[in-house]
Amino acid sequence: MPLTFQPSDNIVRLRESATLAVAAKARQLKAAGIPVIDLGAGEPDFDTPAFIRQAAAEAMDAGATRYTNTEGILPLREAIAADANRVQVQGTPVTPAEVVVSNGSKQSLYNACVCCFGPGDEVLIPTPAWTSYFEMVELARATAVPVVGEIGNSLKVSAAQLAAVATPRTKGLMLNSPSNPTGAVYSPDELRDILALAADRGWWVIADEIYQRIAYEAPAASVLELAPTRDNLIVINGVAKAYAMTGWRIGWSIAPAAVSKAMTVFQGHATSNASSVSQQAALAAIARRDEADAEVNRMVAAFRQRRNAVVAALQPFPTVTYVYPSGAFYLYINVAGFRGAVDAGAAFASAVLEEHQVAIVPGSAFGTPDWVRASYATSESIAVEGITRIARCLTGS
Repeated sequence: MPLTFQPSDNIVRLRESATLAVAAKARQLKAAGIPVIDLGAGEPDFDTPAFIRQAAAEAMDAGATRYTNTEGILPLREAIAADANRVQVQGTPVTPAEVVVSNGSKQSLYNACVCCFGPGDEVLIPTPAWTSYFEMVELARATAVPVVGEIGNSLKVSAAQLAAVATPRTKGLMLNSPSNPTGAVYSPDELRDILALAADRGWWVIADEIYQRIAYEAPAASVLELAPTRDNLIVINGVAKAYAMTGWRIGWSIAPAAVSKAMTVFQGHATSNASSVSQQAALAAIARRDEADAEVNRMVAAFRQRRNAVVAALQPFPTVTYVYPSGAFYLYINVAGFRGAVDAGAAFASAVLEEHQVAIVPGSAFGTPDWVRASYATSESIAVEGITRIARCLTGS
């Protein structure tokens, strides 16, 4: 008798990544000759800087193609620690022993969830939130608890809101600033209040800072410079967004040594080390700071210009409500009530793709079904045209 696949209890509740699904659908339509404007991607459209690519080629020619330590090569972990210590780190300086290099920040986030949470634990997730946070917590067999931010505060949550929904089972929280999907940036005071609450309650804080360098009005604060202690802090970052290195798959965590050891053991059984060549490329990106800063600043300046352009494109449509993006490269738009749909975001995303050939991500992927996310990580002209079509679809004009 043929074996019928029945998903295990480990994955039966998992949903497909909505962002990846949108990207796949857009590629499918483009392959069929339909000129789709893809504003669904969470990926910089720039090439990886030439000096980083050259460093990788040189490392490969020099033989850097073998296994490395599971936690990553020491020079890269030293560079990551040194970079972290450039901010006013609370407590003792970050050491290489507290750094674990992974196959992208997504793996670091998952490693942290598996090592810190388990059955019976509750994890607070400021919502809207990146879609995989919820699934990672569930895979750790803990319970994800969405805490929805207020529209008047750019959908950010406050320490008071987190405290109000906490229970004796609360074990930690996920924190993301600048935010995917909203582009909102938490102020230093907002972060201090949340970090103080977590320290007082004994919660783990998993801080996803992958967009930290992409901020427009002012530098985005790192929790490393604000937390009253690092004893409960796990900071996640990587090279994907700021350095336009999504395909290189290098992320890392900075955590107390005991946590880092546990994450190394877990990663050793799951995937072992990240790509040796990619680690060398990441080392160039972080250690060759002057060259990297010039490239990052150039890309951030372009993102800022695009942000300004898409916001300006919405000015003729005053009824369109959105979160003003101070960082990252997303525009989060309210589509509540669209054509009377219960899941307005999904209905709108479908309509704007079919009727206006624009691919975006429905807000249900991020825990807020009345919203949609559009990325402006594309050329300014394409971003403006796509946002204009979105506004026309939403307003019926």
